[in-house]
Amino acid sequence: MTGLSGTVNFIGVVEKVDGDYSTILIYPQYAAGIDGLDAYKRLYVLYWLHEGDNLERRTTLRVVPRRHGATEERGVFSTHSPHRPNPIGLTIVELLNIEGTKLLVHGLDAFEGSPIVDIKPEDHN
Repeated sequence: MTGLSGTVNFIGVVEKVDGDYSTILIYPQYAAGIDGLDAYKRLYVLYWLHEGDNLERRTTLRVVPRRHGATEERGVFSTHSPHRPNPIGLTIVELLNIEGTKLLVHGLDAFEGSPIVDIKPEDHN
């Protein structure tokens, strides 16, 4: 089943980043999806690595993961490299507040303007 493709509907955007704190704006058509999210303290946030999305990065399958001091090439799936076939980032964040369709979170490592792919609650509170 190689060569399949799909469509990703971005549900929001990282509106603001201030140090370790970020505001995620959920688009109005997805607002109903955040109902009940306030019951959770920690969330998985999947976002698009939009600033590095290009053909070269999408076709790079071996990297030197310098983040952890490595010096030998490894496959991208064994690293946190932004070079990947699908440039999707994943971070576990602390949910601090929900105000309308804006989520204030702590610990998101995305840039302002990063499209949000999905949000899932962590099972443990």
